[in-house]
Amino acid sequence: MLLSLARIYGTTVSELLGESVTGRDAVVRASGMEPTHAGGWTYWQAGASGRGMQALRVRVPHGSQGDIVRVHPGEEWLYVLKGRLRLRLGDTVHLLAPGDSAHFDSLTPHRIAAEDPDGLELLFVHTLLQSPTATLCLGPHIGETP
Repeated sequence: MLLSLARIYGTTVSELLGESVTGRDAVVRASGMEPTHAGGWTYWQAGASGRGMQALRVRVPHGSQGDIVRVHPGEEWLYVLKGRLRLRLGDTVHLLAPGDSAHFDSLTPHRIAAEDPDGLELLFVHTLLQSPTATLCLGPHIGETP
């Protein structure tokens, strides 16, 4: 709902919530990016936390979590760095190569999978606030209720 309001008023969710960005470091150094592992995927935080968008670098091995369909409010932008990405948006399947990108409303059911045996690496930006990396990208963990 906040994302919709921000779009209507031509502002950001952070501004709607009165968040102050002063004092935050705008630069994220590679040396400070600690990997997080979940469901076979590896994530590196590529942007500052607590912002209206979350940026991640993601490594997706072949065959891991490719059957999980995600649906959530917000937008997503993906950019393929290495390997090929099989992206299902609704009933349409797209094959993206390095340098290709996709930008979509994440209420569209979507699925991400590595097409190549060596997996893939991508940049991932989303607008869903307060979502742990693993929950956003992989869905609930085994034993959790959705």
